[in-house]
Amino acid sequence: MKDIDLRIKESKTSIFKAVFPNTTNHYDTLFGGMALQLMDEVSFICATRFSRKKVVTISTDKIDFKKPIPQGSIIEMVGHISKVGKTSCVVETSIYMEDMYSYSREKVVTGIFTFVAIGDDKKPTSII
Repeated sequence: MKDIDLRIKESKTSIFKAVFPNTTNHYDTLFGGMALQLMDEVSFICATRFSRKKVVTISTDKIDFKKPIPQGSIIEMVGHISKVGKTSCVVETSIYMEDMYSYSREKVVTGIFTFVAIGDDKKPTSII
């Protein structure tokens, strides 16, 4: 098995999306639930890439929406491992917003997602 620091580095995960009307609310900004779904997805991929095990979300914590994300934006979800336990890992996840037609970019949402690795018996299994 690879060194933990290398596994952490190599598991950093990034996904880009465009904010289209079908993902926005009545204010024409990204629906909060959609932001959470996208963050959970990138966090799940990051945790899976780190552990190479089946993982499930067991906790979300401190989700901060600093600014609304308007329709027509490009967003990048970035997840990286911030803590590793025997059977679990914590993924810090951020959403960065970019204007499609300028070079402006800023971090607008942050959150913490905790995953536990499970075996075929659905019981926690070691990831280290």
